[in-house]
Amino acid sequence: MPEMFDLYDKDLQPLGEICERGDPIPSGKFHIVVTVLPVNFENKVLITKRAFGKPYGGMWEITGGAVIAGETPLQGAVRELREETGLRALPEALEYRGQILFRMSGHSHIVMFYAFRADFHEDDIILQPGETEAARFVYPSEIEQMAKNGEFLSFGYQRAKAVYPDIFGEEMP
Repeated sequence: MPEMFDLYDKDLQPLGEICERGDPIPSGKFHIVVTVLPVNFENKVLITKRAFGKPYGGMWEITGGAVIAGETPLQGAVRELREETGLRALPEALEYRGQILFRMSGHSHIVMFYAFRADFHEDDIILQPGETEAARFVYPSEIEQMAKNGEFLSFGYQRAKAVYPDIFGEEMP
């Protein structure tokens, strides 16, 4: 069954339209993508490696994905966290951190960022076949080095530095 997305304007107003994954999104219309930065009580970030058959396959990244039709962004964030990592979070446990407008390869996104701080460990992680190949717990400074080495999605790292300054030690631009 194909994934369907609700479309919004730049101000997050629903347009009452949907599109199918892979279809180009007309200019001025957006679908919502969420990113969840899981941080444990040791101040380590959980990162995942994208499945090899996906765009940017084999690259390390922060958990996230598209909000499907009928979901709120917060519901999508809770679902993506659970699907990709096995971590279960109540919606109120996710802290909204901001959003950006992003256009790439004919797709216009509103990317919404959340942080999830909880007591979780390696044995809590369950990877989703076809989505994630591996998971690691790293300090934020390690992500910077991974991005420099071409192992971590560079645009993901740049966004993380801007959106999570308290975690990555950077000031908001």
